[in-house]
Amino acid sequence: MTLAPSRRVAVVLAAGKGTRLRSDLPKVLHPVGGRPMIEWVLDATRGAGCEQTLVVVGHGAEQVREAIDDDSDIVWVEQHQQLGTGHALAQAEPHVEGDAILLVLYGDVPLVSVETLDRLSEAAAAGWGAMAAAELEDAGWLGRVITGPGGDLERIVEVPDAGPEELAVRLGNAGIYALPSPGIFDYLRRLEPANAQGELYLTDAVGDAAVAGDSVSVVRLGDPSEALGINDRADQARAHRALLERHMARLMAAGVTILEPARTVVEAGVRVGAETVIHPGVSLLGMTEIGAGCVLHQGAWIRDSKLADGVEVKPYSVFDRAEVADGCTVGPFARLRPASVLMEGARVGNFVEVKKTRIGAGSKASHLTYLGDATIGDGANIGAGVVTCNYDGAAKHQTEIGDGAFVGSDTMLVAPVRVGREATTAAGSTITDDVPDEALGVGRSRQRNIPGWARRMRKKIKRS
Repeated sequence: MTLAPSRRVAVVLAAGKGTRLRSDLPKVLHPVGGRPMIEWVLDATRGAGCEQTLVVVGHGAEQVREAIDDDSDIVWVEQHQQLGTGHALAQAEPHVEGDAILLVLYGDVPLVSVETLDRLSEAAAAGWGAMAAAELEDAGWLGRVITGPGGDLERIVEVPDAGPEELAVRLGNAGIYALPSPGIFDYLRRLEPANAQGELYLTDAVGDAAVAGDSVSVVRLGDPSEALGINDRADQARAHRALLERHMARLMAAGVTILEPARTVVEAGVRVGAETVIHPGVSLLGMTEIGAGCVLHQGAWIRDSKLADGVEVKPYSVFDRAEVADGCTVGPFARLRPASVLMEGARVGNFVEVKKTRIGAGSKASHLTYLGDATIGDGANIGAGVVTCNYDGAAKHQTEIGDGAFVGSDTMLVAPVRVGREATTAAGSTITDDVPDEALGVGRSRQRNIPGWARRMRKKIKRS
C-alpha cells in the first residue's frame, strides 16, 4: 500500500456529446436547478479545496468555455478524439505537476457533494486510491462494483459483460474517483481497447490497479442520488427536481414555510428569510432575495428580484429584476418588469404593469394601469386605467408624478410630462402639459347631450 499525497487536483471529464438528449447543445451545458449541470460539478470541486481544476472538453468545447461564468481557476484540456474515458483522463497528465490526489468526475453528475469528495480524498490518502459506489435497489446500467473480503475494490464489471450473479449486485459505480498522480497514468498507458467500441475505459485502469494489489477503497454514498449521471431528458428532470428539493430542505430547516415543495420551484441561488410562507406553484429563480415574514401566494413568478421584509405577493404576479421595499403589496396578476422599484408600503394591484419606474412610499396603483419610465412620489394615488404614454415612436420619455398627487381613472399621461405635488387630474383626461402643484388638470372635451338621439336612430334603422 502506497500512501497518496494530500494535494487535491480536480479533473472534470466533459467531452461527451449527450446523444440521448437529442440536442446540439453540449451535454454538460443542459440546465438543472437553474444552471448548466457542469457548474454544479465545478462548485463541488472548489468546495473540496482543489488547488487546480482541469476540464477535459471535446464536443462543443468553445461553447462550454463561453458558458462558464468564472473560469479563472480552470485549465481547459481538449480531447480532440473521443476515445473513451481513460483516454480523456490521460489528456490531463501534462497539466498535473508533482504528486497529487486527482478527484476525477464527470461533468454530468450535478448532484455530487463536497462531503463525498472529501471522503474520497481522505480514503485515497490512506491507501492508493478510492472510488464512490451507490447502494441501489436496481443499479441499472451502472457498472457493478465487486468488493473483496476487506471491502476494497476487487473488480468493476460493466453491464454488457456481467453474468446473472453479477447483475444481482446492488452496488453501482458512481463514476467519481480519487486517484493518485502519477500512479493512475501508469495504468492508463497500459490500456488496450478490448471492446467493440475500440475505446479506453477508466474503469479498466482502476480495476487493473486493484488486481495489481494497489488498494482502491470503495466509499459508499450516503445519498445514492449523487450517482445520477444525466444521459437523457428523464435523468435531467430527476436531477433538476433533486437539486431544488435539496435547497428547499435547507430553507425549511432555517425557518421558511414551503407548503407543497413538490409543486414549488426555488433555485439554489435564491435566498429566503425566516417566517416567509411560500404557497404552491411559486417559482423563485436566479439570484432572487426574499426577506423575512413575506407571503408569496400561488403562481407567483419571481426572477433576479429583491423583496424586503413583510411583502405580500398575491396570486399569479410576475417580477423580473425588480426591487420591492418593506411592507409592499403586489398583485394579483401584476407584472413588475426590469428596473421597477417599489418603496416602503407601496401597493400595486390587479393587472398593473410597471417598467423602469419608481413608486414612492405609500403610493398605490390598484388596477388596470401601465406605468413605464416614470417617477412617482410618496402617497400618490394612481386610478384605474391610467397609462404613461412614454414612447413617441422614436424614443422613450419620462413622466413625473409628485407626492400626494391624485391621477384620475383613465388618464393618459403623454410624456414628457409632470403632475405636481398634491395635484389632481380629472378622470378621462389626456394630459399633454405639466400640471402645477395643487392644481387640477382637465384634458377632455366638454360633454354635449343630444336630446332625442335614440328615437331618431330607431326610426332610421326601421326605414333601412
